[in-house]
Amino acid sequence: MAELQLVRSEHAPALLAFEFENRSYFAASVPDRGDAYFDNFAEQHHELLVGQAEGKNFFHVLVDDDGAIVGRVNLYDVAAGSADLGYRIAERASGRGLATAAVRQVCVLGVAA
Repeated sequence: MAELQLVRSEHAPALLAFEFENRSYFAASVPDRGDAYFDNFAEQHHELLVGQAEGKNFFHVLVDDDGAIVGRVNLYDVAAGSADLGYRIAERASGRGLATAAVRQVCVLGVAA
């Protein structure tokens, strides 16, 4: 089973690989992030961590038993006891209940925060 982890700086290479490997899969159901996202990933990852440190957002990755990122679950625009939720699961990991379990876990963490 995949482990939910709060995003850290060392996740950057694996997170970029996850997004790149699943780009066309994700684009079939949500708007593509565009080339600029991939070209400027290091800067964006840093900004993501800054926002997380400020308590505005909480970004999580799902790390499989082999150490690969197979999903992400994010709470963003956190304010006054509410937040928006977003998630992505890798194509190779879809249909295993990972999204359901991870969203439940993030909601529990969000209430506790």
